[in-house]
Amino acid sequence: MTLIGAGIVAIDDRICRPGWVQTSGRQIVACGPGPPPRPADVNVPDAVVVPGFVDMHVHGGAGAFYHDDPAAIARAAAFHLRHGTTTTMASLLTASRQNLLATVRTLAEATRQGVVAGIHLEGPWLSPAHCGAHDRGQLRDPEPDEIDTVLTTGDGAIRMVTLAPERPGCAAAIKRFRDAGVVVAVGHTDATYEQTRRAISAGATVGTHVFNAMRPLHQREPGPALALLQEEQVTVEIIADGVHVHPALMRAVIDAAGPARVAVITDATAAAGLGDGSFRWGALPIDVVSGVARVHGTATIAGSTSTMDQLFRAAVGLGDGSDAALAAAVRMTATTPARALGLDNLGRLHPGFDANLVVLDRDLQVRAVMANGEWRVQPGS
Repeated sequence: MTLIGAGIVAIDDRICRPGWVQTSGRQIVACGPGPPPRPADVNVPDAVVVPGFVDMHVHGGAGAFYHDDPAAIARAAAFHLRHGTTTTMASLLTASRQNLLATVRTLAEATRQGVVAGIHLEGPWLSPAHCGAHDRGQLRDPEPDEIDTVLTTGDGAIRMVTLAPERPGCAAAIKRFRDAGVVVAVGHTDATYEQTRRAISAGATVGTHVFNAMRPLHQREPGPALALLQEEQVTVEIIADGVHVHPALMRAVIDAAGPARVAVITDATAAAGLGDGSFRWGALPIDVVSGVARVHGTATIAGSTSTMDQLFRAAVGLGDGSDAALAAAVRMTATTPARALGLDNLGRLHPGFDANLVVLDRDLQVRAVMANGEWRVQPGS
């Protein structure tokens, strides 16, 4: 049993100054405002304790992709864990059917071992008009036999899939995935406003990195972004690095949807943590310059080099410095993505929830990370 006392603790939707959290085994057993009920095992009066970050859209880090071998998967997950991501949804790029199934099989085993929390299929059922860094030659319509084979191979590990709803067969695909308990997202799409609304009515509940890789807003054709923002049951992802979406637009999205519907994601690639240089993302050469990844020789942004702690600081910075702004950042980096994925025991500091938490210093830099009740970055290390 571990009792943690801190100067600031984000308990549910409250910012407690001070506060405390008590864990036992893999779970939080108690928490509350004020001084801890007994001398704390870990006392950090100058620190902030928040729930472990939940990244529902991330492709890799530290030179490794989640479509690589088991050792690379573990290396990428460990890198992001050091930055406070205690729950990782491993996102896959568009690939051939054979390669897709092979990667799903490998990641399903990594999910069973607890290395990642599940799989996000970002393709191959996307729009060629907004494919970004995906392999255009491997894009295809969602055929029922491929969907069934992917679901069988995933054996329950597939938690989310991104579709372009204008592709033939997508309505049936949404129903098939929903029936299997998979969250369906709209993204990499040239769908109209009406097509997007129909996809939401069919069961889509997430907008993949809203505004990026989708038909833009137009005064006579609002496109998918407005449809996603209007629907209360839809969670919208946003890459809050200040590059993918202008900070003013990020504020507008948060004002429109509220922190309970906005999930901050990294969309990080293997280049995260490595600095500038040349890399590959699947078949595509990628150049990272000043921390921004682009497809070689183009202006097309290819994922990000961000980590969740960096984006947490950015999310706090979008606010006014108040406790409400800090609470909103907590929701967008933990509570909201966990809820969107149906991970009911994650994303909050609350009795009965998994003991996943991050200890941050006054500058919101990571000082310690606990995952499933174990210190993965030790306090004071």
